[in-house]
Amino acid sequence: MFLVNYNYMLSFNSRLNGLVKQKRSWLCVGLDMNPEALGDNDLSGLKDHSFKVIDATRDLAVAYKPNFAFFERWGAVGFAWLEEIVSYIGKEHITIADAKRGDIGNTADQYAKSIFDHFGFDSVTLNPYMGSDSILPFLNRKEKGAFILCRTSNRSAKELQDKMVDDEPFYLHVARLIGGLNKNDNAGMVVGATAPEELQRIRDIAPQSPLLIPGVGAQGGDLSHSLRVGNQSGIGLINVSRGISFVGDMSEKSIHSAAANYVEQMREILR
Repeated sequence: MFLVNYNYMLSFNSRLNGLVKQKRSWLCVGLDMNPEALGDNDLSGLKDHSFKVIDATRDLAVAYKPNFAFFERWGAVGFAWLEEIVSYIGKEHITIADAKRGDIGNTADQYAKSIFDHFGFDSVTLNPYMGSDSILPFLNRKEKGAFILCRTSNRSAKELQDKMVDDEPFYLHVARLIGGLNKNDNAGMVVGATAPEELQRIRDIAPQSPLLIPGVGAQGGDLSHSLRVGNQSGIGLINVSRGISFVGDMSEKSIHSAAANYVEQMREILR
């Protein structure tokens, strides 16, 4: 008998909203598998650690975000590991390919096929610098989503993103562009926790768009402000990478405890 997975008849944003409500969690675990943080350049040990992080956080995370750079550095074996990671996470969580793609339309179409069809990710991060034709190929299927860089958490973001264009910062133009592309209810934005005023301005003009919010933890972003603003009218996922994956003695117990602490704080903030 053929069974239909009704999750994949929903739009990406609807599925994300449902998972957040079901789990009462807003946690995205960033899988930035840095051998330097592990203190061991052995790929086998790093792979084992990545699966340990997933096992330790399954009951707490809504989403996982593998950063392509930490897999690509290993070449073909790294890509094989990334395939294993997506399969290991399974279908009960949102998977976000942190690939930051952004190229002309026909190239973007090939990237979309790679990320969604070959690797099997649910969503992807995108760089909007080349305009809408570099984004649209990722939004054609309502069940697949994209988080598009809007106002990022890195220190030099202001060099371009805060530049004034027609009397308002460029990142607000990007936010409006993304809103206009959200025809299939599957477009969101990346907005850093280290830019609290910008986060509020973006949420004000894009009240329903899901936000992926990095920068809490090691980068010093404020959890309470980011969570409240991110979720005041839509969904705001809080991404934590190093603060979970490489915490304490890096045991499964330490990783689970760190993730549980974040989720408990989130529930208290939004109760």
